[in-house]
Amino acid sequence: MTDASKAHSAAAGDVFSRAPFSKGGLMLADGTFFEGTGFGAVGWAIGEVCFNTAMTGYQEILSDPSYAGQIVAFTFPHIGIVGTNDEDIETVTPVVRGLVVRADAAHPSNYRSLLALDGWLKKHNIPAIAGIDTRALTSLIREKGMPHGVVVNLGDGELDREALIAQAKSFAGLEGLDLAKDVSSTQTYKWSEMPWAWNEGYATEGKPTFRVTVIDYGVKRNILRLLAGMGADITVVPANSTAEDVLKHKPHGVLLSNGPGDPAATGAYSIPTIQGVIKADVPVFGICLGHQMLGLALGAKTKKMAQGHHGANHPVKDLTTGKVEIVSMNHGFTVDRESLPKGVSETHVSLFDDTNCGIRLDGKDVFSVQYHPEASPGPMDSHYLFERFAEAAKKRA
Repeated sequence: MTDASKAHSAAAGDVFSRAPFSKGGLMLADGTFFEGTGFGAVGWAIGEVCFNTAMTGYQEILSDPSYAGQIVAFTFPHIGIVGTNDEDIETVTPVVRGLVVRADAAHPSNYRSLLALDGWLKKHNIPAIAGIDTRALTSLIREKGMPHGVVVNLGDGELDREALIAQAKSFAGLEGLDLAKDVSSTQTYKWSEMPWAWNEGYATEGKPTFRVTVIDYGVKRNILRLLAGMGADITVVPANSTAEDVLKHKPHGVLLSNGPGDPAATGAYSIPTIQGVIKADVPVFGICLGHQMLGLALGAKTKKMAQGHHGANHPVKDLTTGKVEIVSMNHGFTVDRESLPKGVSETHVSLFDDTNCGIRLDGKDVFSVQYHPEASPGPMDSHYLFERFAEAAKKRA
């Protein structure tokens, strides 16, 4: 959440307390209002409203830096069932603007649960509403595209519809916004935590076999964990790093991470960096925003989508093998396949709408995908991409 929206949220207070009833709602810029019950932090937040079709993984979604500037509405009716914990997070400071659900689980049931969703939202100062017709909202987004809106948890306050409409209309939208700089680390750091193991937690990589530099446009922790699990010695650098900054760590491979915002805006400083890395003949792997950034660096163009892709049930076809993967997606921009230059091949497509989902630079170990191979809804359909990247990097170790 931005400083502006945080300023309009009350202090989280006791995250374990919960008022029996709080007024709330979602106001769209065209005046459409969905009245509901507020939970989470008291206050309001403005953003682009998208729907997510995932049935599980709500804590991962809400802590994904790629959701900066957005209000997430879940199509699955009951969210919060397994509570929240300190392990299933993708960043320590969630930046999602707000949350919309049909019903929230006030009494979660899971042995790993440490805090109900309501308390977790309060802890991170995120307002939410429940009790609205999420089917109607989803239909609206499918027909008209992702609207600008304000989610408000009034507490015991009074609703001012005109003020909310004005706030929603004041949101400029995500086109032209470089949000990667807002969620990226500002300093270089090392990473060694490996994937979670049942009843063991996270182990530490102690004997890396190759070096990877990750350009952090809003990287999810599980991307780093999977790389560490492959034996990578990982250095994470800020989004605005130059090619010299990246290459001075002598990487055997460079990963372009996921992230939020308009790729064309982030490309103002990142395209020269990526082009410099490719010129140095270092393997490159891009994920989500990293895929879009690689496309731009290779001469393609990106464009805004009407509804975007947000969910964990998206079928994607690998054109090189004919295999269909079930993947997790979260993006509102896409690489325009018609703009792919000669020498760049399309490798993956969405079976929902035939949009581009993967590219490769011919003759080079430089490739990317639009989806999230680390999120594993398949559950491991897409892990081969990390293996492919690791194999290419190890050849240079």
